[in-house]
Amino acid sequence: MDNFMDDSNLIRHQSALLERDRLHSRQGMVRHLTLLGLIGLAALPSVIFSEDFADPAPPQVATVPTDAPDLVAQPFDRLTFHVAPKALSPDAVVADWPRYLGPADNCTTSERPLLGSLPDAGPTLVWEIEKGGGYTSAIIAEGRLVLFDRYDEEEVVSAHDPETGQRFWEDRFPVEYQDRYGFNPGPRASAVIAQGKVYTLGVTSTLTCHDLRSGTRLWQRRLDQEFSRASYFFGHGCTPLVYEGKVIVPLGTDDKMSVAAFDADSGALLWGTRHEWNASYGSPIVAELQGAPRLLVLGGGESKPATGGLLCIDPKTGALHDAFPWRAEKYESVNGQTPVAVGNDQVYISDAYELGGVLLRLTPELKWEEVWKAPDFGMHWTVPLIVDGQLYGFRGRNEPDAWFASYDIATGKENWRADPEWSVPLESGREYRLRYFRGSLLHNPERSYALSELGTLGIFDLKPEEFVEVGRCQLFVAQATWSPPVVSHGLLYISQHEPAMGGEAPRVLCYDFRGE
Repeated sequence: MDNFMDDSNLIRHQSALLERDRLHSRQGMVRHLTLLGLIGLAALPSVIFSEDFADPAPPQVATVPTDAPDLVAQPFDRLTFHVAPKALSPDAVVADWPRYLGPADNCTTSERPLLGSLPDAGPTLVWEIEKGGGYTSAIIAEGRLVLFDRYDEEEVVSAHDPETGQRFWEDRFPVEYQDRYGFNPGPRASAVIAQGKVYTLGVTSTLTCHDLRSGTRLWQRRLDQEFSRASYFFGHGCTPLVYEGKVIVPLGTDDKMSVAAFDADSGALLWGTRHEWNASYGSPIVAELQGAPRLLVLGGGESKPATGGLLCIDPKTGALHDAFPWRAEKYESVNGQTPVAVGNDQVYISDAYELGGVLLRLTPELKWEEVWKAPDFGMHWTVPLIVDGQLYGFRGRNEPDAWFASYDIATGKENWRADPEWSVPLESGREYRLRYFRGSLLHNPERSYALSELGTLGIFDLKPEEFVEVGRCQLFVAQATWSPPVVSHGLLYISQHEPAMGGEAPRVLCYDFRGE
């Protein structure tokens, strides 16, 4: 063990090893008794126990100083504050947005009221921060907004006041990464806030835990150096899942640790799931299926041959229930969509390269079975919405072949497809033709919103009979607006990852989105 461990960390690590040995002994006992004929097959557990993997380097854990003063948010040079937002409605329902796809991992929120119409100039801009490289979203919880970007040769985690943009703290650590396909070299995975801590996974697999209030770096792991990690087309890009004291990370190693779980407090490895599928660019979620929590991981990153699909795992032990192959045979392809749970036993996944979408059912025996396929409804990285028994999403691998469509969940039949087009004036006097292309969606109890990948914000009335666009405004014109819109406490946060055509640098923008 190369890294020094304090007493509390050592105790946690020893406990993890004891639990691993307990599971290992149970596996051996079950196999032995079965061979002797002392127990029947009916007595066997319904899952396969997670394989044992040794932890190569449990991290040293720091502590937060007990006498540390409360931090006060301060303005800084990259922040421009415009105007305070209006007061929340007395009847407002507000919520945090603690991770990439929101509190329910499906781009939905209980927040209301939100704006029901959009001025031509867009909603009121509250503040903006010039951002670094990366494709991450702002994350808001426990009174803090967290950003994760790259500046020069460092990845930077920072905590801010959600209403003013002022900064409480930041932490920097070096990174060496150059994207082989020319995309910007910043992190792809958004931060996660859980129980007073911030977790980030960098583009080179640096997994870090900070104390949310003080900014203290509690522990850090270089997964690319500690494990025989697979290579990735676009860097490590799936947002970790924090669930019941575990930080769950799709990985992929030479010894086939497809998914790993680390202790949220100590960073020690708790379990690993052995499978050949490497990490993709969709994020893991936990959904209640067949009466219990199931960890859903859509694997399928760089590999020869190209392999991937949907894993169903016990989130407590890492035991693999079943694996459903769903990945294009093309080598330079990836799975990028986060799985979407449908009801209490179904999941929708898709591939944008060859296969399209498929609705799966998890049987009582915890096996995947195919319900229907939708070859024309494959999402690249965007996540479809479920509204009143219908699926709505922006399908397509590239901009030219993208459109918006609706599918009936019960039958798998396409209701309609829509691809509105419009023009916006540029400062040069030219008209620029736009569409939503591979847009992102957001839904609350009152309406649905869409953000195009070039900076258009729209309001949709989603219904199976027809496509209805209620309103639209142009926030900016910039490529690679790939992060979904984020709403928290009536404020809308948009990440503009590339310079705008008007010359503005990449920015995180906060808008007043509070309805009456």
